[in-house]
Amino acid sequence: MLSAAIATVVTIAEILKNNGLAVEKKIMTSTIDMREESGGRPVQKAKIEILLGKSEKFDELMAAAAAEDALENEEQS
Repeated sequence: MLSAAIATVVTIAEILKNNGLAVEKKIMTSTIDMREESGGRPVQKAKIEILLGKSEKFDELMAAAAAEDALENEEQS
């Protein structure tokens, strides 16, 4: 399950970067020891940490998206 979580985190980070909302600051990978089940043997699993920061255009993009949502809501009313 941890590997599926890694793929999800990477996908979300890429979407944020590609949409101009975030910039990548740091990526760290490592392994952690986990037990397969209660009393099971320890297994090493991959771990990833992705540190993102707001892009310079973050506030501008979010304001534009909020204005677009408000316009759509107004049109639906």
